[in-house]
Amino acid sequence: MSSNGEPGIEVPAGARLPAWAAAVNALSRAFGVLAAGLIVLSIGVVCQMVFVRAALGQSAIWQTEFVTFAIVAATFLGAPYILLTRGHVAVDVLPLMLGHGARRWLFLGGYLVALAFCALFFWASVPWWYDAFATGQTTSSIWAARVWIPYLSVPVGLGLLCLQMLTQILLVLTHRALPFNLRPEESL
Repeated sequence: MSSNGEPGIEVPAGARLPAWAAAVNALSRAFGVLAAGLIVLSIGVVCQMVFVRAALGQSAIWQTEFVTFAIVAATFLGAPYILLTRGHVAVDVLPLMLGHGARRWLFLGGYLVALAFCALFFWASVPWWYDAFATGQTTSSIWAARVWIPYLSVPVGLGLLCLQMLTQILLVLTHRALPFNLRPEESL
């Protein structure tokens, strides 16, 4: 927990997060909870599938597809929360070797590249999702799930990920957050 009560966001002493940043962070946390729920639900469905196949000798019709869609949705919908809490894999050797000013520029450059990458995929995923929605595409299995429902997690997750990145960039630019959550005196 950081000095302002927000997980993953270290702010300078006495600074508070603006309401818009707190709202984006709250939305990312809510989607993190949703992603965790999808993972737990997937575990339950896998257990049910094993029971149905092994104990009852019946075939599994919908379980494999559901679990695949739920895990992929959890990945995209949970990504903003992982970014917020800095739960992603990070190597902080270079930021620790740099001074505070250079550290800011490294943070901003890296986040701008990541934002451009995610924004490009967000832009490409919206028509992909809409095509599945408009044409009523379904899976080829007996279950015939409408694919627009799981596909929606891609643009929603990427859109919120872009918003979370933009929030963190703006917080660092306005000196309301520390780059890489490292205080100026922290170094190797």
